[in-house]
Amino acid sequence: MRARAALDPARQAARTSSRTPRRTAALLRVAAALGAAGYAALALAAPDAKVLAAAQACEPDARALLERLVRIDSGTANIKGLDEVRGILAAELQKLGAAVESVPAAAPNMADSLVATLTGAGRGRILLIAHMDTVFQPGVAAQRPYRVEGDHGIGPGAGDDKSGVVAALCALRVVQRIEFRDYARIVLILNSNEEIGSPGTRALIAAKARDSDASLNLERGVPPDGVVVARKGNATITLEISGRAAHSGLEPEKGRNAVVEAAHQVQRLATLANPAKETTVNVTMIDGGNAANVIPEHATIKADVRAFTTEELDRVEKDMQALARDTVVPDVTVKASMVRGFPPWPRADSTDALLARAQRLYAEIGGTLAAIAVGSSSDASLPPEVGTPSIDGFGPLGGGAHGADDYVDLASIARRTYLIARMIMDLGQNPPLRTAARGPARPRRSVRPRPCRAA
Repeated sequence: MRARAALDPARQAARTSSRTPRRTAALLRVAAALGAAGYAALALAAPDAKVLAAAQACEPDARALLERLVRIDSGTANIKGLDEVRGILAAELQKLGAAVESVPAAAPNMADSLVATLTGAGRGRILLIAHMDTVFQPGVAAQRPYRVEGDHGIGPGAGDDKSGVVAALCALRVVQRIEFRDYARIVLILNSNEEIGSPGTRALIAAKARDSDASLNLERGVPPDGVVVARKGNATITLEISGRAAHSGLEPEKGRNAVVEAAHQVQRLATLANPAKETTVNVTMIDGGNAANVIPEHATIKADVRAFTTEELDRVEKDMQALARDTVVPDVTVKASMVRGFPPWPRADSTDALLARAQRLYAEIGGTLAAIAVGSSSDASLPPEVGTPSIDGFGPLGGGAHGADDYVDLASIARRTYLIARMIMDLGQNPPLRTAARGPARPRRSVRPRPCRAA
């Protein structure tokens, strides 16, 4: 329902009293037919004019800040670039009156994350999460500089997730501009290592989530206009293959070819997938040999695993060991290991409750939010582990994550900023009940997963 149609029909009729008597009479008949319940339902769809104006006013600055951030290389291992990004964002947050701190990672060779806190006078404690790091190597920002094509802002990390960072700042600016303080606390975590599974920030996220009533993760929204309600967990399989080196021309029979065994293992790994349960196993890296005239004695394979349940990850890990014992090259050994990243985040009633709020608030500006499950992983899966309701995909719309066409839909910045700000207001005034800490669970299957390459 569009904003103009969301006015109380009786008020709308009064406003149009100078128009034709026929139209005025028609509006009055609609008002009478709707009754009090109809007025209340329509009133929910009326936009908050102050919030909408502030969100729209923030858009030019948001576009400028987005371009500035995307032009900085900030891959997870690029500590210098992440320090630069963090410095820019810390200054912006301090202008809003937030208490800002840099938090060292709980793992080596990672940049600090940024935590900003705003304290209000209400009840709700809201956690916002976005990430500063990207998957791109140093130099990519210069090789593929930020550009705008139509409504698309394109560049490394534009949609994943620098647009989410910018939207978070805009939403906080909106809250400040309208002088809304009916919340207990807003905490914004800007993560430096999400793209590798947040090993340096998990304890921080867990601690802040445990002390919050709800968590909004600001990964990109899913076109045409969706938020994320479930994600797969992820893991990385590593196979270390050991053989025996030999001269490839003089006496190859004395060698034990690790690369040949690796080719066999690659084919076998694919059989670990389970399409019926939407579990995927994809070989993503392979390395072996060091000279063209030497039978290779070593090879390494890495494979990406995604599953909607912990049970499926357990099954893959068990079956992987059986495959590793099934070798084709005599005297070659295969050592298999699996390191888990983000846990599965199945759809839950607590997420649906946040979704219902978001849909109601988005309708104020004529928007309709779709509920999407995706195959990628994110920080959204971490708060539910400590009992904090979580929902994801609240950033501006975008696509092409991890690729050359990583983009943000610039036309969606203002409306997604409106949604985030209104969710902060709603959660601040009426915080949800916390849930029990989550154990392993199966996802609800009411939403069909869609592919997503983020994280």
